[in-house]
Amino acid sequence: MTENQGQHSSAEMPTTYDPKSAEQKWYRHWMEGGFFKAGQKPDAKPYTIVIPPPNVTGMLHIGHALDFTLQDILVRTKRMQGYDALWLPGTDHAGIATQTKVEQKLREQGVSRYDLGREKFLEQVWEWKDQYAETIHEQWAKMGFSLDYSRERFTLDEGLSDAVREVFVKLYEKGLIYRGKYIINWDPAARTALSDIEVEYKEVNGHLYHLQYPLKDGSGYITVATTRPETMLGDSAVAVHPEDERYSHLIGKTLILPIIEREIPIIGDEYVEKEFGSGAVKITPAHDPNDFEVGLRHDLPQITVMDESGTMNGAAGKYQGLDRSECRKQIVKDMQDMGVLIKIEDHVHQVGHSERSGAVVEPYLSTQWFVKMKPLAEAAIAAQKTGKGVSFVPDRFEKIYLHWIENVRDWCISRQLWWGHRIPAWYSESTGEMVVARNEEEAKAKLGRDDLVQDNDVLDTWFSSALWPFSTLGWPNEDSEDFKRFFPTDVLVTGYDIIYFWVARMIFQSLEFTEQIPFKDVLIHGLVRDSEGRKMSKSLGNGVDPLEVIEKYGADAMRYMISTSSTPGQDLRFRWERVEQARNFANKIWNASRFALMNLEGVTYDDIDISGDLSTADRWILHRFNETARDITRLIDSYEFGETGRLLYNFIWDDLCDWYIEFAKLTLYGDNSESKRKTRSVLAYVLDRTLRLIHPFMPFISEEIWQHLPHCGESITVAEWPQYDAALEAPDAVQEMNLLIDVIRAVRNIRSEVNVPMSKKIELIVKPGSEDMLDIVNRNGHYIRRFCNTSEYEASLDAAVPDKAMTAVVTGAELYLPLSGLIDISQEIARLEKELDHLNKEVERVEKKLANEGFVAKAPAKVIEEERAKMADYADKRDKVLTRIEELKR
Repeated sequence: MTENQGQHSSAEMPTTYDPKSAEQKWYRHWMEGGFFKAGQKPDAKPYTIVIPPPNVTGMLHIGHALDFTLQDILVRTKRMQGYDALWLPGTDHAGIATQTKVEQKLREQGVSRYDLGREKFLEQVWEWKDQYAETIHEQWAKMGFSLDYSRERFTLDEGLSDAVREVFVKLYEKGLIYRGKYIINWDPAARTALSDIEVEYKEVNGHLYHLQYPLKDGSGYITVATTRPETMLGDSAVAVHPEDERYSHLIGKTLILPIIEREIPIIGDEYVEKEFGSGAVKITPAHDPNDFEVGLRHDLPQITVMDESGTMNGAAGKYQGLDRSECRKQIVKDMQDMGVLIKIEDHVHQVGHSERSGAVVEPYLSTQWFVKMKPLAEAAIAAQKTGKGVSFVPDRFEKIYLHWIENVRDWCISRQLWWGHRIPAWYSESTGEMVVARNEEEAKAKLGRDDLVQDNDVLDTWFSSALWPFSTLGWPNEDSEDFKRFFPTDVLVTGYDIIYFWVARMIFQSLEFTEQIPFKDVLIHGLVRDSEGRKMSKSLGNGVDPLEVIEKYGADAMRYMISTSSTPGQDLRFRWERVEQARNFANKIWNASRFALMNLEGVTYDDIDISGDLSTADRWILHRFNETARDITRLIDSYEFGETGRLLYNFIWDDLCDWYIEFAKLTLYGDNSESKRKTRSVLAYVLDRTLRLIHPFMPFISEEIWQHLPHCGESITVAEWPQYDAALEAPDAVQEMNLLIDVIRAVRNIRSEVNVPMSKKIELIVKPGSEDMLDIVNRNGHYIRRFCNTSEYEASLDAAVPDKAMTAVVTGAELYLPLSGLIDISQEIARLEKELDHLNKEVERVEKKLANEGFVAKAPAKVIEEERAKMADYADKRDKVLTRIEELKR
């Protein structure tokens, strides 16, 4: 560390802050200095966050900005606190989303992936990935994120691919991965399987069609109802409840399926609800998950009537070649003509849509790969219920997480895509035998054959993402230095919308393969909504580009606004006026710092000395800073960023700028060189450490100002975080300053009420309530005279009370401003009566509180004492106001 001797003149600091030049300059400085690189403090305690990897599908949005800013605040704070802090960056290949984007681009060129073939198509996707990964890097830099780029990972890089294959093989060998023919969610637009949680259910206005299926023996009909009449072409049976007296005698009989004229049985199954609808249900095993299970129990044929694109196939008879929606229209018409469609009702129901393509999802019978989730869930549930699991912030999300894992279904992990981790299974072209292996050589050795072809499918994106906290740190090589040092990680910061997709699966896989939870805490934040509370979307055109915000107001303003505008788990509304307020706050810090630097000319780091005799204002600001530093440290550790922002704002704007700097001017412009030296030291000390507190939120402006101050170090990013120091406690100075501030505010308020400008001198009489208060007023009279702008000033226990004056009562003193000729006595009485009414209500409120036996029994003794002190204070003020009213009325 090299010492900055602080020989900067105020001229070096421009009158206004230019975010653009500062942001480029300091990010380059941070990168060149290697300040974000972990592993440089081998004796320090590690602290780790792995970034939730953004998809390489486009630009980062404002939700990413929130998520990543919260992480950066935590990492920057821990780095300054001396931790060996690692924030590991990376991106996700995002199988369906990325492939869809690239295919869309190719379609615009009149080309399909099949025209190119797998290898050439993947070359196109890698080019896309490289382009957007570079864009994401640029955005990370513009937002000031302190990422360790030397450890950056991608979910399809070589190391992560090794981890994916290792996990797949081990789960398969344990019987936890299997291949089977099941009803899955099918995206006919992307032509791939989806997991349950990749399906979004939307309320749709549809119809309920009531159909009559005739009995083969001609004795009557059974009526069924369906929202999807096109699937009746794949019906294998009609089911009734075995105890339903209306139908029990028909079980075993045969129906004729209209149009197709196929014979299907009537079966009895307890799946059917007797009281719902007609009590008879059509069973289509290949196109409905519940029907599939019924079909297995009754050994029914599984008839698939659509192909992978949602087009009717050969089993659909004369409807072959029609799109499923067109088929529905034609079947409805044909069945109406036949007289078997007896009723159509309007029906609002939930319809599954592909989260990625937006297409209506088709339940589809297909051979896929699955993970058995129940055995994996058991370990996660046990960890959570024995107190060895992760801590959710807010803790209400633990219930949501537990509910899902306690009811988890097997996970369909295969996807009919080309972009992704190809399933490590090989098949003999001659025998059809299948083997799961880490690579082709191992597969050949296991099967003893060379004629192998790899499975065409790839794994669900979330399969590789589930390994992210440990695969990025070198696993499956458990001797990896990073894995041993930085795993498990400390906190995962993420939105509530991917608890099921990602958070739960990371916990499953981590417990299974490392026997540890992947992170200690899960900090859940909400969504960034627009100013009206609506979800941001392309269709509404209400999205916010973080780079646009930065261009207009600077990165620090954006970071401060989004990070301090929310509480854990709650959505926040993006408002441009709040970004502007944050920019104004940054400007306030800048202007206060320029003033300080004008008065720190020649001060070096070694000159700073805050010991010995200090003024009341000096001791007060040190006390207030000390309190603020303690509380902010606690709040950041509790992830209470909104409350942190409030404390920072109040301390900097009110205490430091509005009060201390104004008080300090009297000393700095005075003639006492020793007092001046002390105040300069306090000003340098407090400003330096205040910038350290604000740095995690506003890294650029804090670095820019800090580099002008006398300091010891290369960058504020690695400056020591302020620690609470009991030696700085000065409750007596706080009492004194509170009195002075109350007096000055009261006088200013009175001036405002009677329109007496601050430039006009006034007469002020202060009547303290005790000798102690008199001593405080006398020792600090120069502050009162200066900031109240008095022509005559008197402070005395037995001061004569003028007949005609404006009055104010503060804690510990009464104030009188003889303003003869400037006020209306009746108006002053009216004002005092209004104040009396307020004080009466406050006394009554506190009295009721203290009379409440429940409150007194449950509240801590300290709280009760505080309430009693409040009542005594209000009562004292009330009595004095009442006395003054009586005096004025005489």
